[in-house]
Amino acid sequence: MGGVLDVSEQDSTEAASVDEEACFHCGLPIPAGVRLRVTVDGASHPLCCHGCQAVAQAIVDAGLTDYYRHRTSVPKRAEDLIPAQLRGLDLYDRADLQRSFVRTAGEGDVREASLILEGIVCAACVWLNERHVSGLPGVIEFRVNYSTHRAQLRWDDSRIHLSEILRSIAAIGYVAHPFDPGRQEALQKQERARALRRLAVAGLGAMQVMMLAVAMYAGDWYGMDLQWRTYFRWISLLIAVPTVIYSGGAFMAGAWRDLKLGRLGMDVPITLAIVLATLASIWFTLMGGGEVYYDSVTMFVFFLLSGRFLEMAARHRCAQVSEELSRILPATASRIDADGNEEVVAVAELATGDHVRVRPGETVPADATILDGCSSVDESLLTGESLPSPRGSGDQVIGGSVNIESPLLIRVDTVGTETVLSSIVRLLDRAQGEKPRIAALADRLAAWFVATQLLICVAVGAWWWWHDPAHTLPVVLSVLVVTCPCALGLATPAAVTAATGALTRIGLLTTRGHALETLARATHVVFDKTGTLTFGRLQLVRTVPLGQRSGEDCLKIAAALECGSEHPVGQALVDAAGTALVAAEVSNTPGLGIEGSLDGVKYRVGRAPAGVEPPASAEGALTWVALSSGPEVLAWFGLADRLRPDARATVDALHAAGLQVYLLSGDRPQAAALIAADAGIEHTEGGLMPADKLVRLQGLQAGGAVVAMVGDGINDAPVLAAANVSIAMGSGTQLAHASADMILISSSLEHIATGVGTARKTLRIIRQNLLWALMYNAIALPAAAAGWITPWMSAIGMSASSLLVVANALRLRAGR
Repeated sequence: MGGVLDVSEQDSTEAASVDEEACFHCGLPIPAGVRLRVTVDGASHPLCCHGCQAVAQAIVDAGLTDYYRHRTSVPKRAEDLIPAQLRGLDLYDRADLQRSFVRTAGEGDVREASLILEGIVCAACVWLNERHVSGLPGVIEFRVNYSTHRAQLRWDDSRIHLSEILRSIAAIGYVAHPFDPGRQEALQKQERARALRRLAVAGLGAMQVMMLAVAMYAGDWYGMDLQWRTYFRWISLLIAVPTVIYSGGAFMAGAWRDLKLGRLGMDVPITLAIVLATLASIWFTLMGGGEVYYDSVTMFVFFLLSGRFLEMAARHRCAQVSEELSRILPATASRIDADGNEEVVAVAELATGDHVRVRPGETVPADATILDGCSSVDESLLTGESLPSPRGSGDQVIGGSVNIESPLLIRVDTVGTETVLSSIVRLLDRAQGEKPRIAALADRLAAWFVATQLLICVAVGAWWWWHDPAHTLPVVLSVLVVTCPCALGLATPAAVTAATGALTRIGLLTTRGHALETLARATHVVFDKTGTLTFGRLQLVRTVPLGQRSGEDCLKIAAALECGSEHPVGQALVDAAGTALVAAEVSNTPGLGIEGSLDGVKYRVGRAPAGVEPPASAEGALTWVALSSGPEVLAWFGLADRLRPDARATVDALHAAGLQVYLLSGDRPQAAALIAADAGIEHTEGGLMPADKLVRLQGLQAGGAVVAMVGDGINDAPVLAAANVSIAMGSGTQLAHASADMILISSSLEHIATGVGTARKTLRIIRQNLLWALMYNAIALPAAAAGWITPWMSAIGMSASSLLVVANALRLRAGR
């Protein structure tokens, strides 16, 4: 842990000198009888009080003992006794600061936050952080998304504070801080620039060393004086060593971090190969004989860095979806105060109830309700819908959507972490961070692979040392590099991230890590009816006028009576009429309907007079409402909850994919059968209570079915939770969303069929990647052990293997 204190260095710095009579931490005299001490890298030092002991131990535990080495004087103020890094972490425990990035998750003091992790270079880094942080007392869950370097953290604040978790992460060589889209973009730019510099140095160094190597190879064939050979070797040394130290430093730092923690990461065999080849080459140069590997070591540093750079670029592309969602909110908004004055404020300053003006072309800053104005909004980034949706007074708009046509005055309903956009980003991060079962298998294989690889290297090296010592080093180097399990570690996260990103773009949000894997294995799809296969609201299907008035006139009269009603029937009539007349003396009589006057004539919408029956209908189970005046019925209105226009195509696509489709509904059996027939569903059952639906679903599962359930309402929550994989409609309730593994935030049912196809392709690609990684190692390892592969060839093979896995996963993005 931490840096090693150099006693001679401390003694040479008079100001920083602390003897046994003074506190090692603060420099003050030690009171008589105090026997407190702290151990720093094996050396014991005295302390003056329990406060200094606590702070000093925190510094040691956080791996910040370099603070003592580099300080030039003993601090005089109490606040100076704590390093700046530790003081900064303590700020994250403040409630006012946590308000912007921490949310309550469950009962008690359970909290949840999204973090960025700096220093992640491979899948092993993810494994190390997850294992280390998850083992801390009070940490409930910690998942890292390799593609975005974002981590989802849930912890019990009564047992452990956020600053303690961040210190624990710093202690193993990584830096964690709250997620901020702007900072993440800056970190990605820094990562790219740093990788480009290392790659450029490695490329230039490799080219220069290779030119000298070609000359020496030619000298082996045609002859070369010893003095020239020695000269070329020394020039190669002067070029190769700085190149390896700078460009290969990323591998060495990662390997050192893993070894300090007693773990074998993927950088360990790479670093061993680089260091062994470089040291052997330096030794043979100094001795004036033997083989040198300057060309090989610089080339495989260059190839390894090239592979990581391309893999990094692919990873950044896969992470674009969540980044785009995080950045679509504007920085400012035009808030209207109580006096009607307009002021530009930061979006972070908006509060529930604020009135905001949104002009055409501007982005809606928060979830809100329209108070005034009529326009269309573009929700394509949120829902995948390509066409703008009309919105008017009383309608809700989602933060992040774009106003297209006319100015809108809106009232802010939700802000911060409770908005739809924040929920989408949070659920997407959770899905990308969770690991499917097949990914957990790959992680276990990769964790044991490095240890097995090193044992194989020792055995192969021993065999070659016994039979042909001259070939021992190049063979061992080739085995170390060619079998690095990077491809195995990338096989699953690359595919899952690409697939979830592609589905999010079309409006099918994956919220659980196992969802894609389970959906790919689904055998049955069960639909709810109302709000799922249908729109969930009554619509006017048929108007039957009986008197002299036209159907249009009758509808306008009915809409005039119902314009203030909140009843679904009344709203359907008003929506169908478009414009309504103005009725007087409107009154509602429960059980009979609504009465009112137009031009002195009394009308009623509702139940028909006694003895009058509704007309026979070819449409089936319609809800009939009568417009009457006195004893005379003027018109009949037939209403029904209509099938979504793409429902039939969706069911046909699911049948074509080999899935059995069921409809389980709480509506009347006749209405359910009618909708099922229109949608092309053969298996249907109506009149079911929520408990009945659950029994039917469990019956399918007992027969070996893998069930995907699609629903929207609060009564669907138990069935959604019991299904193998569940899909909630985006217009459904929050409880349904919480119970679901996927959310269809677009209004297109066809995206469910697309999701099935993408899930199957994802599982196929993951299996291809794992099979390729295992086959590659099965072929490359014997070839390297037999001496058929040179070290620089092994670097190309390992990099190409990792890139092939990533490129295969990116097909999921291209095929969306």
